[in-house]
Parts: sequence; C-alpha cells; structure tokens
Amino acid sequence: MLLRLLTALCFLSSTASADVWSFATPSGNIECWVGEDFNGSDISCTIFDRSKPAAVPQLQTCPLHRGITVKMLDRGYVEASCTPAGDRPSGGQSVADYGVTGTFGGFACHSSTRGLECRNEDGHGFFLSRAVQRVF
Repeated sequence: MLLRLLTALCFLSSTASADVWSFATPSGNIECWVGEDFNGSDISCTIFDRSKPAAVPQLQTCPLHRGITVKMLDRGYVEASCTPAGDRPSGGQSVADYGVTGTFGGFACHSSTRGLECRNEDGHGFFLSRAVQRVF
C-alpha cells in the first residue's frame, strides 16, 4: 500500500511540473500537443484528412479515411501510427500561422502553406500535409 501511495505521489509531482499546450495549423487539419518538463520535451501531432497514403512504410496500409499521429521526443526517432477511427480535431488550440517557426524545448516546428515540419535535436522529425506524411 505504501509503495502504491509513493508511486502515485511521484507521478503527481512529476506531472504537476510539466507544461502542456496545443496548437493547430490554420486549416485545422493538423493538431499538435507539446509537453515540456525538467526531463525534456515531447510533441504529438495528428493529421486528420489525407489525400495520399503515407510515405512511411509501416503506415502505407492505413486507410485514407483515418488520420496519422506522429510522436517525437527532443532526442531520438519519430514514432508514427494510424489514428483510431472517429478521432477528429477538437479545436480550441492556438493557431500556428503559416510562415511561423516555434521552438519548444528540444525541437522546432515550422508551419507553412506546404505543411508542418518539426525536427528534434538529433535532426529527426516529420513533415505532415494532406498529400505527404513522412518521418526522417
């Protein structure tokens, strides 16, 4: 019991110190959630409407009516997955206007009319648009 209580307190204290916020592209087709704390930063972005299959081999079977979510830490590789059916934009985020670059902890994202590109400290990242979804 004491171990469970200590684990819960550690979890609560670590999440209480994290800063979390979200943003969307002007079209509303891409939404991102960013988290920063003393351990580093992370980002998760979802593109909802796509016109072509993903350029990520493990996601080429993801149906076009489903979105793609990418996740990245400030160091390391990008994870990508097919979003569950029915996941749609929630709205209400800040808007990352086209032409704007934002730096969040260990990564930077650039929003343009071509799409959204984010890179971490290791040079890994992703590019999302209706026509192209790739990780590098």
